Amino acid sequence: MIFDLCLAWNWEYDADLAAFLEAACRERGLSLLQVTPGNLAGVWQSLLGGEIVVRALFDRASDEQAPFLSLVDWARAHGVRRINPRERALRAWDKATMHAEFARAGLLTPHTLILPPFHRQPELRALNLVSLGATFVIKPACRGGGLGVVHSASSLADVLAARQLYPNDHYLLQTRVTPVALGGRGAWFRVIHCGGEVHPCWWDCQTHVYTPITVEEIVQSGLRPLMDTVHRIATLCGLDLFSTEIALTADGRFVSVDYVNDPIDLRLQSKTPEGVPDVIVRNIARRLVAMLD
Repeated sequence: MIFDLCLAWNWEYDADLAAFLEAACRERGLSLLQVTPGNLAGVWQSLLGGEIVVRALFDRASDEQAPFLSLVDWARAHGVRRINPRERALRAWDKATMHAEFARAGLLTPHTLILPPFHRQPELRALNLVSLGATFVIKPACRGGGLGVVHSASSLADVLAARQLYPNDHYLLQTRVTPVALGGRGAWFRVIHCGGEVHPCWWDCQTHVYTPITVEEIVQSGLRPLMDTVHRIATLCGLDLFSTEIALTADGRFVSVDYVNDPIDLRLQSKTPEGVPDVIVRNIARRLVAMLD
């Protein structure tokens, strides 16, 4: 049996995404194979035995559950179309690497100091923390979801403590970016890119609530460079689906503050306040399926 798309997932909140992908496949007369921890072993044996074939793989599980890596490796070895190929994702997950790539591409980023992993260099040479401002942000290079991030660090002691939390990671020390106010809200944006389509949203850093940006707001507030920046990031990271955070500062600069997020949380806003607006998740599912043609 041939399946047009295989979705590997293990997070209960991805059930709605799976349903949207199922509907999008049905609209185009395509088939979807869902692989979960419950049927992974059986699917794996069927793949090895040639009983089933998949044309494309969307992996949402291997970053948390290593047994799914066999499916990922199989897809790569057999030339299967992969959404967010793992080798590209691994590169994008490293904020230190992405910072250097953004700088080379001329994308604006906060002033940043990159520190070696604690296990490699426990003692640091003199750091010019003054260049970062009175308070600054500390980020481990290879963690997502805000893990290990210190938003208001102010001393060398803060840096030393943070580095030991993930001792194998590089760490980024960054100046705090303050967005300009537009229409009564901070111009901080979280933008989702999917297969060439851009879904820009206002992003509330305190509540983590998405509010889609309207076409009128893009025109009235001069936000076209925001869209262009996201397309440049897509070219740079090579991922089909990711999110990024960008702030517009008072001097008119669009500064990338959180480079490439993958995998992204696609819970529905109708079910949790910090979720992605339902219409965007539905459009993402349709776009991913359309990319199979």
